[in-house]
Amino acid sequence: MGTMCRPHEPNLQVLLPQDMREWLPKDHLVHGRSEIVNSLDLQAFHAPYEGDGRRNSPCHPAMTVKVLI
Repeated sequence: MGTMCRPHEPNLQVLLPQDMREWLPKDHLVHGRSEIVNSLDLQAFHAPYEGDGRRNSPCHPAMTVKVLI
């Protein structure tokens, strides 16, 4: 059996808006939570990735915390 590839559609239009905030009203709860996470000191999450550069680049800690919340 051959390899199954996703179809190549170079003329496909963008399915998502350029700015994901366009989907949410300005007074949505997620904006407040995002501001709270942005104000947190997340340096402890950065510490394990500092050093000799042998690790892959992780997701930004603020983004990870926002997804978990």
